[in-house]
Amino acid sequence: MTDTANGPGNPGTAARIAFVAAAFDTAQAALAELESRYGNCRIEEADVIVPLGGDGFILQTMRRYIDRNVPFFGMNRGSIGFLLNKYAVDDLPARIAAAQAVELHPLHMTAYTESGEVHQSLAVNEVSLLRQTYQAAKLRIFIDGVARMPELICDGALVSTPAGSTAYNLSAHGPIIPLGSDLLALTPISAFRPRRWRGALLRHAAKVTFEILDPDKRPVSAVADDTEVRHVHKVEVVEDSALTLRLLFDPESSMEERILEEQFSP
Repeated sequence: MTDTANGPGNPGTAARIAFVAAAFDTAQAALAELESRYGNCRIEEADVIVPLGGDGFILQTMRRYIDRNVPFFGMNRGSIGFLLNKYAVDDLPARIAAAQAVELHPLHMTAYTESGEVHQSLAVNEVSLLRQTYQAAKLRIFIDGVARMPELICDGALVSTPAGSTAYNLSAHGPIIPLGSDLLALTPISAFRPRRWRGALLRHAAKVTFEILDPDKRPVSAVADDTEVRHVHKVEVVEDSALTLRLLFDPESSMEERILEEQFSP
């Protein structure tokens, strides 16, 4: 992961811009306003993609168009907007040209279900395992093939990227990871036994494998950002270093600054 001001390869002021918007009213109104000002390039011809919505929408958009190998300059028309810039119509090409680029490698999840299916998905923020019923989940956790946690009784567990460390990971009392640290966070969710285990920081290339113990009685779902697979019995998580996503931020509100601010917020 890299973070570079005015990073090489940023689109210039003559960039071809493709706008995409979430389905809700504020996002659709923003799409109409921007199209009337700048037009709307086809995705296949765009130099930059501008998602309009919330964090969930930009995550969906990045996964959908990851093969386009173009940067994303999101603008917030949702609620939190941690991965997005402030919405403004004026001088958009100049903002994009001056933006700070952050390169992210997503997590690759392979989930094996009780029925024998294999599901694969990408996650920019985190891969989480969650209990499906009133009973706590029982997980065994392997790091690079070594069983480091023979049994974790919990509501779930997650593996987070630095970009996602201020999202669900932070809510589960996991650590905030600075950009460029080449680390992943492994964080339990409401751990019951061992009660005092707070998780671990792992090198970015580590392979994390979860085995679900007693899956018939204690079923578990696996979620890669917003893609859910139910009734899993094993889940493998590893950084996909072959894929790179590029997010653009206004220099005054860079992602590195946002993550730093979160570490000092009350």
